[in-house]
Amino acid sequence: MNRRADIKQLQAPLLDASDRQLIKATQAGLPRVARPYHAIGEQLGIGGEEVMQRLQRMLDCGIVRRIGAVPNHYALGYQANGMSVWNVPDEHIAELGRKIGALAFVSHAYHRPRHLPEWPYNLFAMVHGKDRAEVDAKVRQIAALLGESDHGHTVLFSTRILKKTGLRLS
Repeated sequence: MNRRADIKQLQAPLLDASDRQLIKATQAGLPRVARPYHAIGEQLGIGGEEVMQRLQRMLDCGIVRRIGAVPNHYALGYQANGMSVWNVPDEHIAELGRKIGALAFVSHAYHRPRHLPEWPYNLFAMVHGKDRAEVDAKVRQIAALLGESDHGHTVLFSTRILKKTGLRLS
């Protein structure tokens, strides 16, 4: 069986028809209103509290990883976007990842496997700036924070905007 089929089989009993309707109603984003969960509930014929409970259950089960805003950094004036990649000791990656992820200028940080000898990096952190010089300065701040744990790093600058999407049901 392939991975997608395995996941589908595991998740099938966790999603009922109302959950599927909820996912379809929110997969393009929440409405930009004061009470988005209530607006979705109204659309689906259920209460806003039930919408929140169902989404929380899906978060708790891992069906939905997170609910959050996805800003368009270019529209906000951040024209330089760089994925900084770091070679740090594996035994400290969780601690270092939390420290980097807590920085105000890092939108997300995560652990990825190394692919030696070509790719020694195991910690990734997205940094946004008005220009490349600003991103480079922020990367130097990360390097200072890591200190001796920084065994090498580089920055991969974005060359185009990729479409960001979440869970999709058809």
